[in-house]
Amino acid sequence: MDPIVLAAATALVGAMATDAWQQTRTAVMAWWRKVHPERAETVQAELEATQSQMLAARERGDIQTEEALAGVWRLRLQQMLDEDPAIGPELQRLLDEHLTPALSSSELSRMRQIITAHAHDQSRQFIAGRDQRITGL
Repeated sequence: MDPIVLAAATALVGAMATDAWQQTRTAVMAWWRKVHPERAETVQAELEATQSQMLAARERGDIQTEEALAGVWRLRLQQMLDEDPAIGPELQRLLDEHLTPALSSSELSRMRQIITAHAHDQSRQFIAGRDQRITGL
């Protein structure tokens, strides 16, 4: 699964429990209308349902349900990215400008723990939680 998808879905579900959710939801819906306008109404209803489930799970301390909800959005975002790789930069921008800033420090820490990378043979991977500068390659 693409690391941006892992981060975005985790941040999306985490942001649902924050005071910034209404603003974040507005940004998510604007992004969705841009990349898949035909699905926007359905997605809006699904976001509202997910938020209700997320808040109920949070009240119960049900981390497994929270993870499952993030998993549903990971699958959805990965499918979108697979269908149209050109949306990757837009998803990254949504993550950087709206999802990540909405998270509390504990949610941000949780999101960063989920992102992992594996390099094999002579390959390299570069993952950063924020800015990254690579020189001398």
